[in-house]
Amino acid sequence: MHVERLKYIIWSADRARAVTFYTKVFGGKIIRENPAVIDLEIAGGIIGIHGGGEGKRTWTGMSFQVPDVIEGAAEIVAAGGQLLREPQPENGEPPHLAMCVDTEGNEFMLSRKRS
Repeated sequence: MHVERLKYIIWSADRARAVTFYTKVFGGKIIRENPAVIDLEIAGGIIGIHGGGEGKRTWTGMSFQVPDVIEGAAEIVAAGGQLLREPQPENGEPPHLAMCVDTEGNEFMLSRKRS
């Protein structure tokens, strides 16, 4: 099978708000838009933001690797997101994980490359 593209779809009660969150926090670029879905490219991956969501809390399985989880978590909160698990040091190393929620209730992780 020839796969042309892989993308992950998330739901949003407010598509414009979701697009603003992912473009502001993660530098997403709109690559396609139609009445149902807006596709954003982030670090070579594609997230499709679909309208019609109910804003219910949903685990997405998405993880965004960033250089500094503490700074990233602060940006999530500043953009209207939430932290379910604050970044915490482990075994004397800087934090490598934060559990987050976007403005639409979609849960995701921030992670740092471990040494």
